[in-house]
Amino acid sequence: MTIQEGAKIPNVTVKDVNMQDVTTDELFSGKKVVVFAVPGAFTPTCSNEHLPGFVASADEIKAKGVDSIICTSVNDAFVMKAWGEAQGTGDKVTMIADGNAEFARALGLDFDGSGIGFGVRSQRYAAIVDDGVVTTLAVEAPSKFEVSKAESILAKL
Repeated sequence: MTIQEGAKIPNVTVKDVNMQDVTTDELFSGKKVVVFAVPGAFTPTCSNEHLPGFVASADEIKAKGVDSIICTSVNDAFVMKAWGEAQGTGDKVTMIADGNAEFARALGLDFDGSGIGFGVRSQRYAAIVDDGVVTTLAVEAPSKFEVSKAESILAKL
């Protein structure tokens, strides 16, 4: 079942770009966070539009009281680190690896991309999370990129 607005983010262990374990409780508790997920690092829409939009809008988003912006994908920490460096995320967007899709599954936002050689991946979405509780959830329809854009989330803050 897909997580709903008003629900608490489940506590799952993921990896930061240095291969260190970090829990979602650590990432979300006591903070206002914008989190967005992409189906894959270095893929066209993710690399050309989704992540760059959040990098470009980071200052505006944080000016609205957001403590951190997190990008997650079902990729390993080494890929997420390389992708963040290639995209110039710096300290604007925290890159988090959900290598086993545990976070995506816990949210009910995973999908089977085996038909295109992806395996299990995360759906494309963005959420506003306040002290671990989802206040806004914007999940994209398949093959769409509209509601989870940085501009769409900024308008909801």
